[in-house]
Amino acid sequence: SGHPLFERKSIFHALMQKWVARKYAKSQIKPYEELRLIVVHLGSGITVGAHLNGKVIDVNQGHDGEGPIAPLRSGSLPAGDLVRLCFSGNYSENEVLSMLTGKGGLFAYFGTMSTIEIEQLAQTDKKAQMVLSAMAYQVSKCIGSMYAVLEGNVDAILISGGVANSKNFIDMILNRVRNMAPIHIFPGSDEIEALGMNGLMALKGEIEINEYK
Repeated sequence: SGHPLFERKSIFHALMQKWVARKYAKSQIKPYEELRLIVVHLGSGITVGAHLNGKVIDVNQGHDGEGPIAPLRSGSLPAGDLVRLCFSGNYSENEVLSMLTGKGGLFAYFGTMSTIEIEQLAQTDKKAQMVLSAMAYQVSKCIGSMYAVLEGNVDAILISGGVANSKNFIDMILNRVRNMAPIHIFPGSDEIEALGMNGLMALKGEIEINEYK
């Protein structure tokens, strides 16, 4: 992490990222365990993972807001300014944490996490245009960083989540990353289908059942 008192944790949209990756692999008639993928989940938080041969080897810690600006998360903030705000005496610990996740990102700027509403506002409002562009820009940068993680050898970039329903937002990302690898969009997120698929695979012995204590 850069300091021994801080340890990076792997907390991300694991269920949805794995589901999309396996769904794509099935469509290509290839084992997920043999693919090199960049998977993006655009939900209330945003995570971008590098999938190498069935394992996520790098990903931003989206639970605490690390990474791109998101509908409810602020993304990675300037560390020095964040520390000074924490010790300003103006905010409690819970208030600061809610700035990072829950009341950050698009919600902090506009009082809504709806990209549809903000896109409508952006037709006449320059601030809304700027914030949406910044979010797409940061997602693109994160995709680029995972492209480097996979040494520029990427089979596909997969984009899922509710925000993936926005063609305008997706186009802003595609304009920056379309030359890296083939891109496939899986709009929305169906956790029930994802859970069902994993349960079926476990019953069929296609994946190992892990026990966490």
